[in-house]
Amino acid sequence: MPLDPQARAVIDNVNALGQPPAYTISAQEARANFKLRPKLVGPEVAKVENRNIPGPGGDLPVRIYTPEGTGPFPVLAWFHGGGWVVGDLESADATARNLCVSADCVVVSVDYRLAPEIKFPGASDDCYAATVWAANNAGSINGDAARIAVGGDSAGGNLAAAVSLMAADRNGPSIAMQLLVYPVTDRKFDNVSYSDNAKGYMLEQETMRWYWNHYLASDADAANPYAAPQQATSVAGQPPALVITAEFDPLRDEGEVYGKRLQEAGVETTISRYDGMIHGFFAMVGVIDKSAVVMAEATSALKAAFARAAAPSAAD
Repeated sequence: MPLDPQARAVIDNVNALGQPPAYTISAQEARANFKLRPKLVGPEVAKVENRNIPGPGGDLPVRIYTPEGTGPFPVLAWFHGGGWVVGDLESADATARNLCVSADCVVVSVDYRLAPEIKFPGASDDCYAATVWAANNAGSINGDAARIAVGGDSAGGNLAAAVSLMAADRNGPSIAMQLLVYPVTDRKFDNVSYSDNAKGYMLEQETMRWYWNHYLASDADAANPYAAPQQATSVAGQPPALVITAEFDPLRDEGEVYGKRLQEAGVETTISRYDGMIHGFFAMVGVIDKSAVVMAEATSALKAAFARAAAPSAAD
């Protein structure tokens, strides 16, 4: 279908800022420009707390959102987007609030270390450490360690998939669901969506190349499944997944390929493409109508996964 008019308006508004493409400037300049973009405001939650938790590189900042109610609540570890180079707790704030309220869960938003200062596996190690911390310390945040999910958008979706793989490989926390919102899953640029959506739809092919070049320490890292989940030898036994993609997004095809691979491995997986949409639309609740629709789909899936995790198994 054609580009959604509301998505077109977002693109026009961003273009009106006159910012140069990220791939033509430094990471520091890209971060400064990213912070100049309009910020959305999410709903009120019962409690917001900033903490530093132990991370692989020292203190790891997280922001913990708690919904109204008595708890204990299920827990979602959320990893922001930004190509592993930009983004922070502030850029993820509105989305984290929406997830907290609509999924009725504690959200632990993770301020992982960014590239190029800290290259792979810095971000994935931080996100895994935060997920382990959330599981081991659930009681201290009014959370339920038996109901843990991971999620993220774009590079954050990449990190959520990586954390799910790491948890399986390392006998880590049991993850009830992975919410993969237009995830990066491979360092390949030869699919149809990269060709059709290379330029003009918020995220551009050259920007993704720039992100990858900042993130990886060497070409060999592109074969590591914790950097590129599609490179995993097997995805059997992975947590149930909801993979969300957007029609006018360079990352559309790789997200759907990974989702189909999960399905073929017997993992309960839903692939949900939003026609007419652009990269970033998940975070635009209140600006794009379909953003509210996708948030409802995501949080309904989280609630269902949390309910399954809470229910006793047939073997019990």
